[in-house]
Amino acid sequence: MTVPAGPGYRELWAADPGAWRAAGAAWCAASALVERRAGELTGRAAALRDAWSGQAAGAAAARLGGLGGELLAGRPGLVEADQVLAEFAGRLATAKARLGTAVTLADRSGVRVDRRGQVSADPSRPATAGTGRAVAEVAAGIGAAVDAARAADRDAAGRLAELAGAAASGWVGPPPPGRPGADSTPAAVRAWWAGLSPAQRRWLVAYEPQRVGRLDGVPVAARDQANRLLLGQHREDLLAERRRLLDRAPPGPLRLAGLRRVDAALAGLDALAGRLAAPEGPRAYLLTLATQEEGRAVVSLGNPDRSDQVLTYVPGMTAGLDDVTGELDRAGRVLSRCTALAPGEETAAVLWLDYDAPDFLHEAAWAGRAGDAGPALHRFQEGLRATHNGEDARLTVLGHSYGSLVVGSTARDHGLAADAVVFVGSPGVGVDHARDLGLPPGQVWASTAADDVIRLARPADELLRRPLLGTSPIGAAVALLDGPERALWFGRDPSDPSFGGRTFPSGRYGHTGYWEPGNPALDGMARVVLGRP
Repeated sequence: MTVPAGPGYRELWAADPGAWRAAGAAWCAASALVERRAGELTGRAAALRDAWSGQAAGAAAARLGGLGGELLAGRPGLVEADQVLAEFAGRLATAKARLGTAVTLADRSGVRVDRRGQVSADPSRPATAGTGRAVAEVAAGIGAAVDAARAADRDAAGRLAELAGAAASGWVGPPPPGRPGADSTPAAVRAWWAGLSPAQRRWLVAYEPQRVGRLDGVPVAARDQANRLLLGQHREDLLAERRRLLDRAPPGPLRLAGLRRVDAALAGLDALAGRLAAPEGPRAYLLTLATQEEGRAVVSLGNPDRSDQVLTYVPGMTAGLDDVTGELDRAGRVLSRCTALAPGEETAAVLWLDYDAPDFLHEAAWAGRAGDAGPALHRFQEGLRATHNGEDARLTVLGHSYGSLVVGSTARDHGLAADAVVFVGSPGVGVDHARDLGLPPGQVWASTAADDVIRLARPADELLRRPLLGTSPIGAAVALLDGPERALWFGRDPSDPSFGGRTFPSGRYGHTGYWEPGNPALDGMARVVLGRP
């Protein structure tokens, strides 16, 4: 029995997703060059105004200004080209993984695949009753992989053709009338955006990036384009703040603290910009960025609008712009395990740091910041539902440490668009039972390492009841950990059986080691994201 898999087999084997990803990054890098050239034109126009007057001078300055504006208006297109090529590279990698799975099955099943992708029984091996079924299964796997690659190619080619047409016709159209109100739901925002022409959307990205970049309900690709346009301005704002501190603030501890904060934010912003420009790894999408106070950022590895599964990771105490790439790496480790466990599926992982995380222990013992974060996390998850292409993705929200309280209190007070939630290293999540979170039955998960110090985060009244005086430190810790129902700062321990959720194991890696490569908790998180615990 011989089953042809059809043309495309050899091309798929030879395809190099990394080369396509690098090509996209090169287009995106050109955006920074365009910004510099536009700045140079602005500077020359200013010099002309200082040294030249009259009608001709005015016309020249206007022309230079117009050229600069045209250059800046085209920058989103360069970012969009990167998005298209990066997403094509990701889908191509997924198709190649499916192809590899099919060929591995062929090797195990006594099935031969020739250079053209034709599948047949291997004559050197004895045929069995299951040989015909194996041939059909391998051929189906190869066919599905090739079909996925062809679909990705068609989609990318169509999007690039549309980009080329837009560039030829002037790129942006007239500004659209009306804007969503502050109380508009993400679904209403998505409907408004869908009613705009491509040229109107590009006008908004180019000329109102502050609005588009933070608007839940606007597709991820447009938000990423808008926020990348603002990176240079964020850096200039931080440098200006640093100059103000040096020039105007009196010497002393307050100025020193301000300078340290600004310098840390600058270092974090530069590290984030480097990750956004990196040609390797899953493409990063910048969905929110703010540099005030400790800084805020929402960054996705992979496009959640086009993924089958989406993880939203909410970090805890001390999280800020200064270590955004470190927190993003944690989300990336879960994503890597998802890819290893399900190589033929598309998954995205989002770092959600759009709240003021506590910096000190006394702040982390108070639930107020988690409550303040609730409306924003609720809207963000609703936005993921509203902008996703095709069938709904499986949405999982993961909270670590104080971030688990953010997730739990959001679900309790506002509702959470999620198919599952995961709590690791939790001090309590604001409820005493899983059913109070409003999640599907069996989709509340938790893990706490045996050596995680969060286990000592007991309520003050319980500490007073414990006969700790006269006992050793070890005995005190043991006393805190006993009892069938462990009460923590913000309710019952979600990893305790009495909470009513489900658990997965963690090794002894302390409070921050759930993402270590050897920790079984990493696999546990990935399996929940995939819906295969």
